[in-house]
This record gives sequence, C-alpha cells and structure tokens, in this order.
Amino acid sequence: MLETREDEIHSTKKIFFFNREYISEFVYGGIDGAITTFAVVAGATGAGLESSVVVILGFANLIADGFSMSIGNFFSSKAQKDNYKKNKALEYWEIEHLREREIEEVRDIYEKKGFKGELLDQVVEVIISNKEVWVDTMMKEELGMIDDEKTPVSSATMTFFSFLAIGFIPILAYVFQSWFQIATENLFFYSSILTGVGLAIVGYFKSMVTGKSKVIGIVETLLLGGIAAALSYVVGNVLKKAFM
Repeated sequence: MLETREDEIHSTKKIFFFNREYISEFVYGGIDGAITTFAVVAGATGAGLESSVVVILGFANLIADGFSMSIGNFFSSKAQKDNYKKNKALEYWEIEHLREREIEEVRDIYEKKGFKGELLDQVVEVIISNKEVWVDTMMKEELGMIDDEKTPVSSATMTFFSFLAIGFIPILAYVFQSWFQIATENLFFYSSILTGVGLAIVGYFKSMVTGKSKVIGIVETLLLGGIAAALSYVVGNVLKKAFM
C-alpha cells in the first residue's frame, strides 16, 4: 500500500492532458482562480447586484488576476533559474581556482553523512574526478539547490490556464442565465455547487502534490473556498446596507 502511494506521488505519467510535474501550477492557479472569482460572485450577490454585473466583474477578475498571477509566476520561476545558474557558475569557478578548499568541503559533507576512512576517500575521489558531478553535488549538498526542468514560460502558462479554467466555473451559471434567460432566483446556489465541484477537483490534484489523503485535500480546499466566499458575501451585504 505504501509502495503504491509512493509510486503515485513520484510517477511521471500524464494526468488527462498535462504532465504530473505541472500539478503544482495547476493547483496554484486553480485554487486562486476559483476562490477569487467566487469571492467576486459572493460579494456581488451580497450587494444585490444584477447577474449581468456579476458576469462582467467575474470576467474582469479572470483576465486581470489570471494574467497578473501568471506574470508573477513567470518572474518568480525566472529569478530562481537565474539564481541557480549564477551559483552554478560560481561553483565552477571555485573548483578551478580554490580546488583544495572545495575538495575539503566535499569531504566534510560526506563525513557528516557517516562516511569514514578508505570509503570516504573513495567517495570523494569519485566525485571530484568528474567536474559536472562535482558541481552538481555542491549545488545539492552545500547550497541545497536543485534545477527545475520546467521553463518559466511553461509554468506561467499552466498557471494562467488553470486560473481561467477553474476560475470560470463560479460564473458559469450567470453566463448561462445571460445566454438563455433562465430564472435568476437560484443562480448563487448553482454557482456555489459548481464552485464546490471545481474546488473538489483541485483538492484532488492537490493531494497528489502533498501526498495527503484525497479526502483531506478536497475538504481543505472546500473549506478555504467557503470561508473566502462567506467573508465576501458578508462584506458585500454590509456595504449594500451602508451605501445603497
């Protein structure tokens, strides 16, 4: 059972249409998209605004916040990659110009891991015999840095896509109402149900990132979304009474 769980977490197979390595971006964008858009819906409903206004505010939030979030993700990912490259170049320089000190650092690292005597000498010799392996070892063991194979563009794109895809769900009922002129009495109820489904999907994927129970992942995500919606609804209702 434990091995199955571990295989699931570390698997590189695709889930539906995207790679597992992008689950964190999907969850990151999806949760924010669903919660912020539903918060707009809840606030507008609490303020008694018309469904057309809810749609306009919802789409404005989707585009503006989704783009802003993806740009932030892009620059964050790029900064991490640039920092990794800078430190990697520095390690190459240190190996070339401060070779003996770097050898001692390798020895200290593996000595702290429990290697001793001849075995320690062999490990150090193997590592320093290959410059790429040596630098990679120093990056991981000394600096605690691992290069992310995902590009900033791909990470930002997945974040933006998930924000739009999941964030659209809360306003789906209002869009249908505008298109087909259906009754407006229960729109917020329908939106709440649909948003719950969207958050449950994101919570399911979140459990794949965290390794937690899928039930716990779903419940945590639904709870977070419910709290945000409740706060927005109350604020909208209070502001309506105060200014309208």
